[in-house]
Amino acid sequence: MTENFIPTAIGWVLAIAVFIFVLVIIIRSIRIIPQATAGVVERLGRYHKTLEPGLNLLVPFIDRVRPLIDMREQVVSFPPQPVITEDNLVVSIDTVVYFQVTDARAATYEIRNYLGAVEQLTTTTLRNVVGGLNLEEALTSRDEINGQLRIVLDEATGKWGIRVGRVELKAIDPPLSIQDSMEKQMRAERDRRALILTAEGTKQSAILTAEGARQAEILRAEGDKQAAVLRAQGEAEAIETVFNAIHVGGVDDKLLAYQYLQTLPKIADSASSKLWIVPSELTEALKGIGGAFAGGGSGSSSPAAPVMRRPRGSSEAAASASAASAAAEEAARAAAGLVSDASPGVVPPAPNVAPAPTTQAPPPVAPPAQPDAQ
Repeated sequence: MTENFIPTAIGWVLAIAVFIFVLVIIIRSIRIIPQATAGVVERLGRYHKTLEPGLNLLVPFIDRVRPLIDMREQVVSFPPQPVITEDNLVVSIDTVVYFQVTDARAATYEIRNYLGAVEQLTTTTLRNVVGGLNLEEALTSRDEINGQLRIVLDEATGKWGIRVGRVELKAIDPPLSIQDSMEKQMRAERDRRALILTAEGTKQSAILTAEGARQAEILRAEGDKQAAVLRAQGEAEAIETVFNAIHVGGVDDKLLAYQYLQTLPKIADSASSKLWIVPSELTEALKGIGGAFAGGGSGSSSPAAPVMRRPRGSSEAAASASAASAAAEEAARAAAGLVSDASPGVVPPAPNVAPAPTTQAPPPVAPPAQPDAQ
């Protein structure tokens, strides 16, 4: 019984061992690769193939799979790096690199640590690019710096099986003293622009005001010109009318006295007048007017005025002469009262000298009226 049990147990142990060995071989022969990853297979220590996502078969104990590599695009943010600009200012720059592994074999065998290599390459390239720029250019040329960094990194990492998609500068921090100076400069620039805009507005306002004043003066001058022209035309027409009326109605002492009487109130109207000078001709004219209007129909000794022949079509001149006679009579009365009430400061007129007797000529005989032509 014992002799049969030992061979049986050994057989079972061998069977179990073989089963386990076969199971291990099967497990090690099958490898499932996740999506967006890749595995490098080494056979007897040499590169054999790259495993693609999915089910892959291997030779147990001969093939060895290295750690899987992520084939997705990766984002790596590097710590701030001190960089010296062209004008010897130290600035701190933060960078972000977007890269992707395109060749798992090259990323495994061409570089030991591609992530650290990308970081160091980014730092050195950034210092080379920013070192050729001054602070103002570095602050305002981020796109240019990003483009240069991407080109240099992409060329250097291509043999490593890595493609650099983008390089971004998160922040460029100059020293605190430079930040204060820049803030003062920007404040001064804003103040300068505000003053320039204010000056431009004042200039435009002054120009528009001057232009408006010029236009107003031009229009006012045009208006004064037109008014002066119309006034001169009116005076010319008035003088012409008076001249025609004088020549049509005749000139005598009554008309001259009327003109004196029209001028006398203007002389007396001035508030600064202290002394009045009354010409002797005015008293003679007043005497003649008084004799003409008061005793014209009572057989006065003065000779009758000659009757002047008026041309045809002078009815308006005759009406003007009648109105002038009536106005002369009223003015004579007002002037007589004014002269009688004159103050002591008025210089009396010179004594009247009796005119020499003149020989009266017989009145001319008017020719017979001719019938008007129809």
